[in-house]
Amino acid sequence: MRTFTTLEGNSQRLDGGAMFGNAPKALWSRWVETDEHNRITLSCRALLVQEDDRNILVETGIGAFFEPRLKERYGVIEDRHVLLESLAEIGLGHEDIDVVVLTHLHFDHAGGLLSAWQAGQPAHLLFPNASFVTGQRHWHRARRPHPRDQASFIPELLNLLETSGRLELIADGQQSAALGDGWRFRFSDGHTPGLMIPEFDMPSGPVVFPGDLIPGAPWVHLPITMGYDRFPEALIEEKEELLDSLVARHGRLVFTHDPVVAVAGVQRDEQSGRYQIANPSGNLVASN
Repeated sequence: MRTFTTLEGNSQRLDGGAMFGNAPKALWSRWVETDEHNRITLSCRALLVQEDDRNILVETGIGAFFEPRLKERYGVIEDRHVLLESLAEIGLGHEDIDVVVLTHLHFDHAGGLLSAWQAGQPAHLLFPNASFVTGQRHWHRARRPHPRDQASFIPELLNLLETSGRLELIADGQQSAALGDGWRFRFSDGHTPGLMIPEFDMPSGPVVFPGDLIPGAPWVHLPITMGYDRFPEALIEEKEELLDSLVARHGRLVFTHDPVVAVAGVQRDEQSGRYQIANPSGNLVASN
């Protein structure tokens, strides 16, 4: 039996223009509210999948590892490690996680692997009993980043993962030894080279965690991309391929950054051809 639960991690505020790329504010301001600094509120949501007596966590959010100056710069709202609190609410600790799947290694998706900031103390790696699964190509990107996204990676985290002895790198087309046959991956290069998108089946259809390929409900609209995306035109093509597949298979998306919609199906309007979310819901507990 397999169930899944969406879990809130630390939230942050980022510039709305950066999050919506070349879309004008007159358009995206219909979907989200901004503060006095033109920032929008974003979740950093994780997904817990429980199956065969295993606890599998997809992403860990931004966490609370930033020291105060960087916490302010990157708009992290809470001081505490919210994901650990979300796990505790359902009776789990980070020690109970067997596998952590990382779509990519940008700090707002992998920072929750680290302990919360303490003055004078180095951060340490949480999830001591977990294997860490991420894409091989993206790992190489993280180790030798381009200047454009170098600041998005946490060098000390990469070192901790590598020396843990529990890191599994997945090549394109491979399955994961830690996860087994019940999980599939597709790979995307539009946001960052080698982003790994996990998918698993539920009785009602497949569930996909697209990470920053489709970070929230507004980005289901094909032309909408982020200013952080490395290759926006390629991303749009990758997004269309995924959305077509989900429409055909009655699949669902789990959004990591949408502050309101955690899970939604996808449909395509026959007349306009525009993709839309269907049956949106907030955070789910033990859903099947």
